[in-house]
Amino acid sequence: MNYQHVQAPTAGIMIRPHHFMSNPETAADNAFQFVKTDIEPEILAARARDEFDLAVEQLTAEGIHIHVFDDFGEHETPDSVFPNNWVSTHHGGRVAVFPMYSPSRRRERRTDVIEMLKSDYRVQEVIDYSGLEYDKLFLEGTGAMVFDHLERLAYVGRSNRADPVILERFCTTFGYEPMAFETSDNNGKPIYHTNVIMSIATEYALICLDMISDSQRRKEIEERLTNSGRTIIALTRDQVNEFAGNVLEMTGKNGRVLALSKRAAAALQKNQLKVIERSAKLLPLNIPTIELAGGSVRCMIAGIHLTVR
Repeated sequence: MNYQHVQAPTAGIMIRPHHFMSNPETAADNAFQFVKTDIEPEILAARARDEFDLAVEQLTAEGIHIHVFDDFGEHETPDSVFPNNWVSTHHGGRVAVFPMYSPSRRRERRTDVIEMLKSDYRVQEVIDYSGLEYDKLFLEGTGAMVFDHLERLAYVGRSNRADPVILERFCTTFGYEPMAFETSDNNGKPIYHTNVIMSIATEYALICLDMISDSQRRKEIEERLTNSGRTIIALTRDQVNEFAGNVLEMTGKNGRVLALSKRAAAALQKNQLKVIERSAKLLPLNIPTIELAGGSVRCMIAGIHLTVR
């Protein structure tokens, strides 16, 4: 592992969807979802697949290594395009497999992805928490947790997709300090995944502090991010609704890249873009169909934080 790339991985896993749709099973607590009823399912799926392929092409052109797996729809997995929720990788050769809140999302877990990681990267241990689903305990990977890999912190907005029992167990095993907090959207409901309101890059962090309910906790988080040496880019609620928080910094052949959707890029202000562009190249990806499912670019990429064999 090149420790210059601790926060911004050089590779990622992406799942090509062949039967994409906005999952009605997850819509109850995902306010970012929008179910299209005026487009034929086959057309919607084809559009999502085209968006996916173009996104992979753009990421690969930057020198980012993307491992693509096809979801041909042997099982009903409408959210398979978002693999970051069921698997995460960590420095030191560790892989985690997570328990998912929605029954349909549990079918997304794939042994072929884990086998690829073992064959191409130095994997010392795979820790599988998925059995905790039987106890109704859930922790949805890097959707629920936003990692500061440099400071060894896990930022977690409390929700039914981020159980505190598993969070403590995971953080103890993987060596992170948990920083949990309450969130609230415009309707007073918890944000379903932390990674829609914040993203941590090497030299900056995007975060909607206004969505953190407790003022004391909000101040603590702001201080922790500032003390890490990062510039805070304060997002508005409107920018979060445009997926400006659901972004991922990666490392390509010419340096760091911030992968985000075109919708997210359009929502950022000039002064915010300047902060980002001092540190990374912006890489806007056009994924309007995929975003109907309630996630954006960050959700599409499971970053690989492992050493290549």
